[in-house]
Amino acid sequence: MYGWFFRHLPGPGWLRALFMLVLAACLVFFLMEVVFPIVSQYLENTNSTVGS
Repeated sequence: MYGWFFRHLPGPGWLRALFMLVLAACLVFFLMEVVFPIVSQYLENTNSTVGS
């Protein structure tokens, strides 16, 4: 899958690698800000036992 993305991006190799890093950072940001908070509402074990 990642190879398919890399082959279809325009430009030289260094630019495609940079673009892939930017895409990965955007994906991580989207997951941390949108997806994981929504999913955490449906998880049962959200209580922390550290410090008790």
